[in-house]
Amino acid sequence: MIANFSRRDKIFIGIVVLVHVAFFLLACMYKRIYMGDSFEYIYEALNIKRYFFFYSGNPAMPIVPEYMTQRQPGYPFFLLAVYLFTVNNWFVLVLQNLLSVFNIYYARKTFVKMGYNEKYDWLLLLLIIAYPAQFINANTIAPDILLQTFTLFYFGSFVRLLQDKELKYAIWMSLALVAGLFVKPVLYPFVIVHVSIIIGLGIYQRAALQRIVVVAIIPLCAVLCCNYSNYTRTGKFHFTSNQSFNAVYYYYSYFSNKEGADSAAKFLQKERRDIASIPEYKDRYDYANERGMSLLKQNFFPYMVYHLKNSARIFIEPGKAEMDLFTGKLTYGKLYNKQQTGFFATLKNKGASGMRGYISNNPSLPIVLLVFLFNCVRLIGLIAFLFKRDIHWLIRLFTFILLAYFAIAAGPISNTRYFLPVSLITIGAATMGYMGILQKRATT
Repeated sequence: MIANFSRRDKIFIGIVVLVHVAFFLLACMYKRIYMGDSFEYIYEALNIKRYFFFYSGNPAMPIVPEYMTQRQPGYPFFLLAVYLFTVNNWFVLVLQNLLSVFNIYYARKTFVKMGYNEKYDWLLLLLIIAYPAQFINANTIAPDILLQTFTLFYFGSFVRLLQDKELKYAIWMSLALVAGLFVKPVLYPFVIVHVSIIIGLGIYQRAALQRIVVVAIIPLCAVLCCNYSNYTRTGKFHFTSNQSFNAVYYYYSYFSNKEGADSAAKFLQKERRDIASIPEYKDRYDYANERGMSLLKQNFFPYMVYHLKNSARIFIEPGKAEMDLFTGKLTYGKLYNKQQTGFFATLKNKGASGMRGYISNNPSLPIVLLVFLFNCVRLIGLIAFLFKRDIHWLIRLFTFILLAYFAIAAGPISNTRYFLPVSLITIGAATMGYMGILQKRATT
């Protein structure tokens, strides 16, 4: 297999592996390999292993219906691949690092099929290394690297479907989407978009429509089957309890920005109390969704402006909180403290005079600013790619739809974890955008 790699391939993979090894050694030193949700995934993996019970809560405590559908089983099964032999999360991280290396190489090969020239690997590698979220998440017990894998398969299969016009790639797209939505529920609303994409492309390529429709609705059928399974377990026909949780939680950061952190904390506490006071899970779920819609109607225009602004911010978000959590400079207790101490919060509350204290308390700031600068460079390249006429317009449109979906889904929670599934697509597209600019300069 290695013998089939070109010299450029070997150099590229070698550099990527070295960077992963460096971050793994940092993880071994800092030992901050868990995020806020990690233990729910671990619980579910262990509950499946011991009892074949799909439940992300502590089985020694009273059963809570929310935890029956809080976490999708894809990542717990990934953990289980290690836990069947040994419950050791460092082995999980080794596996995730290998998967991350594969993701980067697969993304590069996909862009080669789109016309990427491997002599620009220096730029591609620079943009990858300048986005530390890739390597931090590879060394965190979290599902985002696995979700990135299936998102890349989805993207790569679309490119092959467009170029080769073979139905098997539409099937691979549907299967990749099914796998992805069972890793994290962020993808499950995308099944409607997926149906439109597959059917639309089938009509464009004059394929047999009946077969295309059958392939297109595979993810939709998977969602409906999961919903029914959850109904038999909880009494509510739904995909994930996260939906009702986020229906209200999204407004926390909005009210924090509008009325202050203390007011937002009181708002969220009251909403949580009201929801928790409802005895039946089905009623709690419905009430939370209805409350979310009510809040949206009450604050529609200002909230949508806030939501879309933060959605756009995800393209340049450097991920300072994730870096500080990884190095131990920041704890989750401080992160979720009602007192806001971030850059924009400090500037807003204390003005320019507060910046000196902020800089002295944040030694990671030079690295953060460097990542931010490269993110801006990446964004410019992405825009150039979207207007690059020698790339098929359907690939550019599909890329835009996929990136916009993840950005809008993240909304106010615009941290790097939510962008990671499409970060390599963005980096590859940006590199191709600059490739066109550099090639034009070389010929003039």
